[in-house]
Amino acid sequence: MRRPSYILLICILIIESNVPYAYSEVIKKDSQLMSTEEDTNSICIKKDEFNEIIGQLQGMRDLLEEMKQDYDSRLKEMQEKIATLEKEKTEPEKEKIPWEENTSIPPETDSKLLETSVISEEEASMLSRTDTITNTPPPSQTVSPSPESETTESAMPLMNTTTPDQSAGAGTGHWSPAQPITLWSSGQSYMNISFNGLFAAAGSTAKDLEKIETGAHDPVQRGFTVQNLETTFEGAIDPYFKGQANIIFQIDKDGESSLEVEEAYLTSLSLPLNLQVKAGTFFTEFGRQNQLHPHAWNFADQPLVNGRFLGPDGMRNPGARLSWLAPTNNYTELFFTVQNSQGETVHSFRFEEDGTGLFGREAVETRVHSMEDLLYVPRIATSFDITDEQTVLLGASAAFGPNSTGRDKNTLIYGIDMFWKWKSKYAAGGFPFVSWQTEVMGRRFEAGEDVNSNLPDEVMNNWGAYSQIMWGFKKRWIAGLRGDYVDGEKEATDPLGFERWRLSPNITFYPSEFSKIRLQYNYDTILGNDSTEHSVFLQFEFLLGSHGAHKF
Repeated sequence: MRRPSYILLICILIIESNVPYAYSEVIKKDSQLMSTEEDTNSICIKKDEFNEIIGQLQGMRDLLEEMKQDYDSRLKEMQEKIATLEKEKTEPEKEKIPWEENTSIPPETDSKLLETSVISEEEASMLSRTDTITNTPPPSQTVSPSPESETTESAMPLMNTTTPDQSAGAGTGHWSPAQPITLWSSGQSYMNISFNGLFAAAGSTAKDLEKIETGAHDPVQRGFTVQNLETTFEGAIDPYFKGQANIIFQIDKDGESSLEVEEAYLTSLSLPLNLQVKAGTFFTEFGRQNQLHPHAWNFADQPLVNGRFLGPDGMRNPGARLSWLAPTNNYTELFFTVQNSQGETVHSFRFEEDGTGLFGREAVETRVHSMEDLLYVPRIATSFDITDEQTVLLGASAAFGPNSTGRDKNTLIYGIDMFWKWKSKYAAGGFPFVSWQTEVMGRRFEAGEDVNSNLPDEVMNNWGAYSQIMWGFKKRWIAGLRGDYVDGEKEATDPLGFERWRLSPNITFYPSEFSKIRLQYNYDTILGNDSTEHSVFLQFEFLLGSHGAHKF
């Protein structure tokens, strides 16, 4: 009996350690049937059956553990893929219009479209903010390209459409000189750099070209002139702002070098209600020509009326601008700018040179004391299609603020502008095309009394205009003709204030989008002193790095 008892005891210990509850009834029965070896063998058989069940359960548990590990592995892999996609989504979006202001701006298009048409800066502004307009048809169907410059840019058959992360051929396999030179990039922020060199060689019957050329960037001497050396920094600051800075280096006719910040501003990207803010120091949005940098001009020099009313260096100053894009089928945008009213870059307002302002009067007020002493510039621009091949843009601007001849003396400049363009629907690279641009300006200047100079208190009224036609007759070739007129200023003593008109034909050849060569002739009739001058300019330009879209 001992041997069966030992076997029975071992079975009971094993059963109690593994399935104490399942075998509770069996154990009770064991205590009653312990007397026979047959009963002991029966209990061991039941124990083997339960061990088999336990083995099956353990196998199922192992299978579940294996399935869980496989699920965790797949989940981790999926999470990594999702993180990669989210990172790619947050990278800076592709620059759709590469030649900037600027710009601004950044409309959505592709390189094939850019080969046959040029998107305007106004349309760029519109497209960048149409995400807040619901149920608006695509721009290609509903928006007239707000014409603001395809004269020069249309000469460029292929534009840069790379993103900041594609610089130096990264990820593309083919490097293009149009790709941005990215100095710094981090997430949605990046900064590109470009450099533009503009030079001219001049010959003239005028002994001093500076006496008949009204612009600070015009060819101002016989021989060679460094018109403009411009370095541009631009990029995305964050998801809310983009920024741009233009640093200018010049060498004057006496060989003196100068360095200045021409523009440095930020522009908002995500304001509601189609609003946009621009703040910093920048060219005032008045008319069409004033907003353009010299390398984007269609002629070697600026129109006479711009130099006389808006100043030799254009109208620009520190300030802020608010614009609103109307939710209409055709492009319509309202601008309102507030800037400082003093300095040489606001020539018709609180400007002084050696203590003297305009019209020979002593400058008595040049500081800002209140909101009344600031410069205010409203503008409206709209465009529409006449036909599938013709587009028109119309604009009206005004600028009003104090001048330097007295505490209560003000200046008002007003103007209208028109741009028309025809481009064949069979055009290749933007050619052929014909464009016509005209601006008319008037100025009302309240001049204070100057006892020392024996000048009375009076109001001066002047006006001027220019009109130009550009003909892209062959790919990379553009011919132009411009006519200028300004009336005389009272008691003017030099040609810059005389009544005069000018006729300027030119022809421009673009070897590529990174260079140009221009030949221009000026026929100047200066009615104030009954003289005529003839001038010839040979202008050449080169560009390093990316550049934004010029105005259509």
